[in-house]
Amino acid sequence: MSSAATAALTPDVVDRYAEDGIVILRGLFGDWVGPLRAGVERLMADPSPLERTYRPHDGSAPFFQDFCNWRRIPEFRAFVFESPAGTLAARLMNSRTARFFHDHVLVKEPGTSVPTPWHQDQPYYCVEGHQSVSFWVALDPVSRETVPEYVAGSHRWGRDFRPTRFDGTPLYAQDDFEELPDIEAQRAELRIVGEAMAPGDALAFHFRTVHGAPANRSTERRRGFSSRWVGDDAVYADRGGKTSPPFPDLGLRHGEPLDAPEFPVIFRS
Repeated sequence: MSSAATAALTPDVVDRYAEDGIVILRGLFGDWVGPLRAGVERLMADPSPLERTYRPHDGSAPFFQDFCNWRRIPEFRAFVFESPAGTLAARLMNSRTARFFHDHVLVKEPGTSVPTPWHQDQPYYCVEGHQSVSFWVALDPVSRETVPEYVAGSHRWGRDFRPTRFDGTPLYAQDDFEELPDIEAQRAELRIVGEAMAPGDALAFHFRTVHGAPANRSTERRRGFSSRWVGDDAVYADRGGKTSPPFPDLGLRHGEPLDAPEFPVIFRS
């Protein structure tokens, strides 16, 4: 781990992550902004079959998303194996290992009216466990008006909320998840975390932390690169339907360790 990363992950930061399920790491991925921007452009020129671009009915700009491209986009692969992300993840998760789960690119073009609805990532995924972290790395300046927002402490609510598509329909035909509360109606009672970001800053958040993001009404692109990580206790979860992202060829059974070539161990203490 670099000296800057070591200095950033003080015991106070690690404790705050455990308590809040969200911390903002300033400047730790500054050296990776250029390579990741190049990787995003490469991806947008040649999206994967998992690409999802939302084009608003009002004719405003699109919201591009794509998943699981680290094996074909060299800049993403380099980030996974060469950046401090794996080491940072292990420390934040209090885990002996950091296993890479997947990458996720999100590009909100200037003027898009598409918000990211409030949600929780865990139920979308084919993994269960308490040790998890996502790094959302800003590749552009992000104003307070367009930055992702997080409900501090919501990862400790002990509740898993129903995953839905952007049109509001459930992701799975059958599930036992409960409905997400109306976060907007409760903003005054909740502690919402969100701050303006510079390129190279990262949001580190737990898979169970409730979060969302506004539309990008600004004149600037909002490119974000997310890397998802799991720790020692990660096991495969059969959700009874196609997860997001899907991993249809794993061959794992429910409750088995998440041990597959798709999920390499990047850090081991």
